[in-house]
Amino acid sequence: MKSVQDTYLLHNGVAIPCVGYGTCDTDGEVTVRSVKCALQAGYRLIDTAMFYKNEESVGKGIRESGVPREEITVVSKLWNYDHSYEKAKKSFQESLERLGLDYLDLYLIHWPIPKNEQENYIENNRETWKAFEELYHEGKIKAIGVSNFKPHHLEEIMEGATVMPMVNQIEFHPGWTQMETVNYCKAHHIAVQAWSPFSSGELFRMPEISEMAKKYGKDPGQLALRWIFQHGVIPLPKSVNPERILSNTQIFDFEITPEDMAYIDSLQGGGWCADPDKPEF
Repeated sequence: MKSVQDTYLLHNGVAIPCVGYGTCDTDGEVTVRSVKCALQAGYRLIDTAMFYKNEESVGKGIRESGVPREEITVVSKLWNYDHSYEKAKKSFQESLERLGLDYLDLYLIHWPIPKNEQENYIENNRETWKAFEELYHEGKIKAIGVSNFKPHHLEEIMEGATVMPMVNQIEFHPGWTQMETVNYCKAHHIAVQAWSPFSSGELFRMPEISEMAKKYGKDPGQLALRWIFQHGVIPLPKSVNPERILSNTQIFDFEITPEDMAYIDSLQGGGWCADPDKPEF
């Protein structure tokens, strides 16, 4: 692959870009400008969520970018208090209206276990997934998946499912790899996306990463994104700085050695390191 516009094929044949642009913790005109900038810099996957409260701004940025809608993979997510068949359908439609779109390219269940529904979460997830399957078969979503699901959460939802998840978006960065989940997903043909690839900014305070980045003539962010990419995972970097938005696409002109990959794999700590089995929302 040579650019952020190159794609993988999901198990249903839908193409998904190998790098995306994240929008968490931004809103308003900042989001509009950043989404436009990202698309003009070459990104073709934009990630948002109902919980981010910026879907309207993301949609406006997409429309103002000048990039044809059919060239863009738009991702959103169902929030925790909407886990049920009826609520999921209603929430999806509301996200679509806020974005100003006719369909979504990818829709995810944001977290497996809502804090206030821990006892019934398995049944609620299965009912939610039925709604996702129907929306998928109706052509309103091109691909469906989950976020922050461990292997046992995936097994619970796949039992009785007619459409298997196509994507699992998880926290993945130097210091927090969740390789058990990554390997499980790869074995079951589920693509993995990485949120918080810069470990909530902690990456830039890791001297091991800074020193290795110099070796490759890159900055720490580019090194981390390349490391994620070489693991076969789709990174979703976020920045509102136009220069950083562009530099985060420049990861295809070098390759990390196996020895350095293993060293980065061995690093510990940094970032949120969230445990989906201990819900905080």
